[in-house]
Amino acid sequence: MVGIKGLVSVIMPVYNGELYIDKAISSVLKQSYRHVELIIVDDCSTDGTLGIIQSYALDDDRITVLMNKENLGVSLSRNRAVREAKGEWIAFLDSDDCWQLDKLDKQLDVAHTKNAAFIFTGVSYMNEEGVVFDYKHSVPIKVGYRQLLRNNVIACSSVLLKHAFLIEDKMARDDMSEDYALWLTILKKKGIEAYSINEPLLMYRISRNSKSGRKLKAVSMTYQAYRFTGLSALVSMYYTSSHIICSIQKYRRLKIHIF
Repeated sequence: MVGIKGLVSVIMPVYNGELYIDKAISSVLKQSYRHVELIIVDDCSTDGTLGIIQSYALDDDRITVLMNKENLGVSLSRNRAVREAKGEWIAFLDSDDCWQLDKLDKQLDVAHTKNAAFIFTGVSYMNEEGVVFDYKHSVPIKVGYRQLLRNNVIACSSVLLKHAFLIEDKMARDDMSEDYALWLTILKKKGIEAYSINEPLLMYRISRNSKSGRKLKAVSMTYQAYRFTGLSALVSMYYTSSHIICSIQKYRRLKIHIF
């Protein structure tokens, strides 16, 4: 599929996201770059999520709402939306995160000036109540496959990349870091580098569930991502250790205990 020139398809999976999805949707619709479509996949929510997104869809024809007949999880929900997407570009945004309003404009400028096909941004962080932390996550100017192996500096909700990359390679398996596995696969297969904007154009929400037990699970999910991309068990353990060290440093700056 060849996407419509210049159109950005924003992919937003959601399950029981009524508390935060309003802000996420608004941050897409209010982008200074207007040539967007927003594809929201409701993964069998049991709260008021569906009513909220349908209300937005009635007011803005750039929104498409897809409803899963059964709970598919985030990876398959994203893949379903990508199949429906019409844009030349794909951007991902989780339903509890949000963007600065010039995020897409700035990324497309980089795409033009650097001839880049994969662009990500820096990150700021907030808690469940929307209180923003002082710490801002800086990112390198660009990153290739080898550099990304040591630490996943690419936040999923910050990514803008060519739709064509996702025709062959897709997200898979929610029991691993599915986005990290995809970034590694694309950078290695295409032999490209991902360029960044070192500004916190993404605001990432940290939930209470992500602080202790789920962080231990995240270690396993990172290891599984390495194994999925074809690395041996020993090499996967080595890079997982590097990833843990980087994560501890980041969360110490946020003053959050993760283990």
